[in-house]
Amino acid sequence: MLTQELMKEVRRLQVRTRRRVDGLFAGEYHTAFKGRGMEFADVREYEPGDDVRAIDWNVTARTGKTFIKRFIEERELTVTLAVDLSRSGAFGSAIGPNSRLKRQLAVESAAVLALSAATNSDRVGLVIFTDRIELIVPPAKGRKHVLRVLRELLNFEPESHGTDIATVLHELGHVLPRRGLVFVVSDFLESPSAAPIETPLRMLARRHEVIAVQIADKRESDLPSAGLIELVDAETGETGWLDTSSRSARAAYSQAAANREQRLLRTLTHAKVDRVRLTTDRPFVPEFARYFRLRERRR
Repeated sequence: MLTQELMKEVRRLQVRTRRRVDGLFAGEYHTAFKGRGMEFADVREYEPGDDVRAIDWNVTARTGKTFIKRFIEERELTVTLAVDLSRSGAFGSAIGPNSRLKRQLAVESAAVLALSAATNSDRVGLVIFTDRIELIVPPAKGRKHVLRVLRELLNFEPESHGTDIATVLHELGHVLPRRGLVFVVSDFLESPSAAPIETPLRMLARRHEVIAVQIADKRESDLPSAGLIELVDAETGETGWLDTSSRSARAAYSQAAANREQRLLRTLTHAKVDRVRLTTDRPFVPEFARYFRLRERRR
């Protein structure tokens, strides 16, 4: 339902993200992600030094003069934003002008990517997931379509609370028929019993170019000394108590987070998937811009 308040939120999100796209890295996005190949543009007369493999023999035979084919880059890409809106996103510990919940960071970063793609005339699609795919917006172009993507990012409420990235990655391999660019926006936090994501991620990356956008909060790896606190799993509702005044307890918490981070990095490396790590207490656009520039230098 398009309420007036929702449309105001969509416009506010569009204004915030448009400034970031126009002012900071629309150019970096364009140079970092090339099109699918080259398409024929026209022909011109052969000049000494031209590649003879580019000679258009049909035109040459018809005119009696040697002509070569000219090509331009086929710019259009198909960009899919696979955004994790599971319950673990309802967390954020930062205080300040850049502070936000993880879900808000996921939505804003996905919106910036959508507008960057649209600015470059790429097709944009959206997949919202939890422990399953909950919404698919097929890729398309145009201002109305991008507004729909922003609207869904802001307004969609998933039915499930949990996370099952492995299952979702496997399903994405079936629902994305056209080769393209896939941004997986998630905190990549799952229960220890969840299936490993490496195999389905590697399979998806064989067919598509996949980039992991990791959404994180500093308190997921570093706890302050605040005495006895109750920890609640947002997805399962399970609770537990932790004495944060204990140095050894805080060290064990940080070590568990470091181990989890290393596992994720190994998984992404083995699957040949790049990572952009965003945190709730810092501006995220510079992280994207840094990655886009690094990607361009790697070519």
